[in-house]
Amino acid sequence: MCYDFPFFLQEELDEIFQAHEKVFFQKGDFILEEGKTANEYYILEKGLVRSFVNDFNGNEVTTHFFVENEVIIEVSSLFQRIPTQENIVCITDCECWKFDFETFQELFHKIPNLREWGRAWMSQQLFVYKQRSVEMFTLSATKRYLNLLEQKPHVIQFAPLKQIASYLGVTDTSLSRIRKELVSHPNKN
Repeated sequence: MCYDFPFFLQEELDEIFQAHEKVFFQKGDFILEEGKTANEYYILEKGLVRSFVNDFNGNEVTTHFFVENEVIIEVSSLFQRIPTQENIVCITDCECWKFDFETFQELFHKIPNLREWGRAWMSQQLFVYKQRSVEMFTLSATKRYLNLLEQKPHVIQFAPLKQIASYLGVTDTSLSRIRKELVSHPNKN
């Protein structure tokens, strides 16, 4: 559960949960589109979602994969109230819990433990993004693929090869070669 924070009181959690609305998306639906401002975040209960940007040549580059029990959010757009550069789209049919910005703001100021959870969550996400950016330069493409396979196996199972390749910073041809090598020489890596 994404609200895994040891200091929440049950009544606080109940109030937070009641503020969420169950929503459903179909494969291919956009949760957020480039140029629009985020007005909510979601907790992914079932499914797989990705975020991507269009590079200077107009190619889609996957920036993140969201898996079950993760928060689907575009932080800059939501909290700075600015249009996003990212697109967030469903790879599969998805079930989510929506938490709109105004209600979040109300509860954020009302429930001190929600503020503490938010700080802890944000610092953890900052660590994850920093780690990923360092790994793009310090790990081989094969090792980055193996890490993704270990950390988010649903991505490998459901996302198209081209999307995985762009997330790993390689061509789809290179990713095909890496996968082929791993199958034929599984103990080599």
